Amino acid sequence: MVKRTLGEVSSECRRRLITHYGTEVSGWLDTVPALLDQAAERWKLTLGTYHDAGHASVVATADTLDGRPLLIKAWVDPARFHNEVTALRLWAGGSTAGVVEAADDLAVAALEMIGGRPGGGERPPRELQTVAAALHGLHTFGRRRRRPRSLPPLTRYLHQEVRPRVTRRLEAVDLGPWRGLADTVLPEFVALEEDGGRATVLHSDLYRENVLFDWLGHPRLIDPLPMVGDAAFDWAFWTVYYDLGHGTDARLAAAARISRIPVPDLAPWCRALALDGLLYYLETGDPRKARMADVLAWLSAPTPGNRS
Repeated sequence: MVKRTLGEVSSECRRRLITHYGTEVSGWLDTVPALLDQAAERWKLTLGTYHDAGHASVVATADTLDGRPLLIKAWVDPARFHNEVTALRLWAGGSTAGVVEAADDLAVAALEMIGGRPGGGERPPRELQTVAAALHGLHTFGRRRRRPRSLPPLTRYLHQEVRPRVTRRLEAVDLGPWRGLADTVLPEFVALEEDGGRATVLHSDLYRENVLFDWLGHPRLIDPLPMVGDAAFDWAFWTVYYDLGHGTDARLAAAARISRIPVPDLAPWCRALALDGLLYYLETGDPRKARMADVLAWLSAPTPGNRS
């Protein structure tokens, strides 16, 4: 093995993680080169280059002694490291990235490189259908395999994080022309409850950039924020956020068909996530606010049309 030190993380990576975690993460970022060196030496890997992506970790390429490409990932938050590695191991053999090595003391793991390159391979023509099938497969594993008690419950996230922040932002944010829309959705949002019969291990972060494709065009779901709870949450997240403002109707139909959760049961979860997203975009001045408002309006229409 040829030892290679990567040096400091890029200024862009530093900016993203400080934006996400605050300035207190600066000290940890200074230690990242040493953490990656230590992990690479322990696992007999040759480090390549940083892969400049993500808001909660630092990622670099690496190779095994026999030339197998891997990604090596260092997490700021040890709990997030533990939860992600736990979920990926639970889903082993499914549509995720495999965990090759993990070091609890470093909060660093070596992961399978999907498609042989950072960012994976080309997206196939039937992307929507294959991703829906992959998510259903992970949910099946989450129901059939023994779920670790260490994974956080969706109920706690909803009651301790989502509902308080929605309440706060409704009072603090100027919704302008969307005030009436938010007020219409709010009672349903407050009354939203999980169906325990659909409980599984959730991915919880189904943005399009978190779905890569391997050599054969099969989807691999990466970078989960795993929780245990109602599968409707994941299907709603995928419906709303996977490609915001595009194909919402097709994803909702596919979600209902593949999951066998009826649209009337999925739609309240979709509206709840869209309301939460709209308030966040308004508070942060995100230019996607109008797009999210359009999605929420479509989801709230008495008879949704073809617009998405």
